[in-house]
Amino acid sequence: MIFKKILITGGAGFVGSNLAILFRDAYADIHITALDNLIRRGSELNLRRLKKHNIEFVHGDIRCREDLEGLKDFDLLVDCSAEASVLAGIHGSPSQVIKHNLTGTLNCIEECRKRNAAFLFLSTSRVYPIKKINNLDWKEDKTRFVWTGKDKLPGFSLQGICEDFSTAGARSIYGATKLSAELILQEYAYSYNMPAIINRCGILTGPWQMGKVDQGVVTLWVSRHIYKKNLKYIGFGGTGKQVRDMLHINDLFNLINKQMSKLDLWNGEIYNVGGGQEISASLLELTNICEKVTGNKINIQPEPDTSSVDIRIYLTDSSKAQNDFDWSPQIGVYDIVSDISNWVNSNFSNLESIFV
Repeated sequence: MIFKKILITGGAGFVGSNLAILFRDAYADIHITALDNLIRRGSELNLRRLKKHNIEFVHGDIRCREDLEGLKDFDLLVDCSAEASVLAGIHGSPSQVIKHNLTGTLNCIEECRKRNAAFLFLSTSRVYPIKKINNLDWKEDKTRFVWTGKDKLPGFSLQGICEDFSTAGARSIYGATKLSAELILQEYAYSYNMPAIINRCGILTGPWQMGKVDQGVVTLWVSRHIYKKNLKYIGFGGTGKQVRDMLHINDLFNLINKQMSKLDLWNGEIYNVGGGQEISASLLELTNICEKVTGNKINIQPEPDTSSVDIRIYLTDSSKAQNDFDWSPQIGVYDIVSDISNWVNSNFSNLESIFV
């Protein structure tokens, strides 16, 4: 392990806390600091977990440069802090999502420059344009929408969207902030020889994710089945046939762990990271799996109207990451749902106020 002092921003959130604990389990001799402002619901539940695993927690905000400047030394920053909702800013001022996802990230990048530290950026598949993806030719099957493969565009195949897919076009305020941060990070990597790598993640999921409609949809779906609460199929006619691939947090850690052994590729390189066609589901298919795992059936109402930022189908082509790091996702959809279900049931009373 080349890195000995790791700072994880958003360290009490779903991704940050899980990565911190997985790093600790893999490397007993490194120092891990989790920085978080604790504004996300449920994040305070992770503080006990972090303490149990001997991970230092610092209450702070990446939007405040003084909070970063006051931290102990670190040689790697893993940026998990974000306003992660694609709906953020579209019904009002975008100032907060810009401050979180762009200004805050730039503060982190600059702090790494000053400390000669490396930067691992968790970006998003939402950097790709909405209309360009939704205009890909598709058909409706029994349980999901599927691409036909007729389009011959760079970066697209039936395997999914890869890094060569064009980023020209509107993508949501959220996606624009993440793409902007990517561009600045690449300039820092070039201008200051800062080791930096960018992972464009699709849906990340697993235990300890406090899911809601606009983020953490898999956890939301499982929890609503367990607590027997209603859901909605929102958009695209209300059929529930829109499709996403997903990636268990443990599979993401396994990739990051492999990436840390190949620092020659930390030059601002971009990787699309997700479960791909094999680890994907429509909402309708996810419902069927949740029913099997939980034994419960709930009422799900159709809401046909589609948001301007919603996407019919998104699948990740992770071939580049798989080839460069000898990595592939291992945890399938059924096992993801089972893992989340076991977590919710084990923390039933503590989580009820969050999910219900």
